[in-house]
Amino acid sequence: MNLLKEVLKYQVYPAMGCTEPVSVALCAAHAAKKLGEEAARADFKLDAGTYKNGMGVRIPNTDGEKGNLLAGAMGMLLAKPELNMEILGAADKEVLAKAKEIIRQHRVTMEVAPGAHGFYIEAALTGVSGKTAKCVIAGSHTEVAFLSCGTDVKVDKTPQKANCAQKAHDFKNALKNATLQDLLDAADNANDEDLAYIKKGVDMNLKAAEMGQALQKVGFYIKELVRKRLLQMDLISSTKILTACAADARMDGQAVPVMASGESGNQGVVTILVPWKVGKEMEVDEKTILKSIALSHLLNGYVKVFTGELAPICGCAIAAGVGATAAIVYQQRGKCVPAVTLAINNIISDIGGMLCDGAKSGCALKVVSSTDAAIRAAYMAVHDYGITEVEGFVGKTAEETIQNLGSISTVGMSRVDPMIVDIMQGKCNG
Repeated sequence: MNLLKEVLKYQVYPAMGCTEPVSVALCAAHAAKKLGEEAARADFKLDAGTYKNGMGVRIPNTDGEKGNLLAGAMGMLLAKPELNMEILGAADKEVLAKAKEIIRQHRVTMEVAPGAHGFYIEAALTGVSGKTAKCVIAGSHTEVAFLSCGTDVKVDKTPQKANCAQKAHDFKNALKNATLQDLLDAADNANDEDLAYIKKGVDMNLKAAEMGQALQKVGFYIKELVRKRLLQMDLISSTKILTACAADARMDGQAVPVMASGESGNQGVVTILVPWKVGKEMEVDEKTILKSIALSHLLNGYVKVFTGELAPICGCAIAAGVGATAAIVYQQRGKCVPAVTLAINNIISDIGGMLCDGAKSGCALKVVSSTDAAIRAAYMAVHDYGITEVEGFVGKTAEETIQNLGSISTVGMSRVDPMIVDIMQGKCNG
């Protein structure tokens, strides 16, 4: 199995808008297309992480409206699952108005799926004739695990418990068993086709960053700090501005796609733009930069198979930051396992406890923290300094450190997401 090609195929793709509400829209679109008639109502069930991530983020082509519920209603009306994670790009003012009216009439409901583990979205639609259709996306943002219309079942990949996530792709199992050396080798052996696709992601995310510069959000205020001479316009500041502006555009609901990484747009911003900007500023040759981004994608995916698809810890900071810092070291030291290990240990020691409280404008702040931490961790590692296994939960190897982080995320923090959802729902109800 070619791990890089599998990761690029399943986890690195264009997405317009925050990937969780977009996936809700996609699930509704699959069910609506299968239903084949106007839907009278839709009922959604989501895992806690997906529910959390879609509550406070703006949706593309909605004039700043927010939430999974609206995204689901729009997806149901569009009924174009072939657009995949760019489905909301097809929405217009008429679709938006109809979706808002459906919600006003209480014809769409949404709740946290009881006992759902891993990524899980269920859309159950009832047509005007009484006909029903159901779609389940589980295991990843685009994987249809179940699709039916009445008694006609088109897809059924669900396990015995329908509210559990689908069995992981084979590549995720292979990724979980890989070593850091395996990932370095896979990135180093990237072919021209792989590198061309990675470059497409660079161009896409640079365009998003350019759009974000027009917004008076996080990127704007970092530039203000530079203008007022509270920060210098150096490599770190310019990279933070770049990544912040891209995240600002996404979280503002701008109708611009980004190349995701690990099925997350903000993770794609960090995973791609940090090594790209640093490599260009350090005059690294482009092929090496693109191979370093391949490593960044691989490590981002590697971290997530241990921490979980939607973890209580911030993926755009920690998982993507691990990828970005390793990429910078690769640019300077090649396939040096000890140096890359130090960089990974450094950044996890630094920001490993950062919480995820859903997708929103504040994600750009976490992207900035990740960018800063990734460059700092890499600089220390390139010079052979780093946190070792004698400190905290850091392991003897990068793999062990990441696995320890995974245990903290999946076991130690198992009640964090439900608690955050309770807090967020309490604010909405209040």
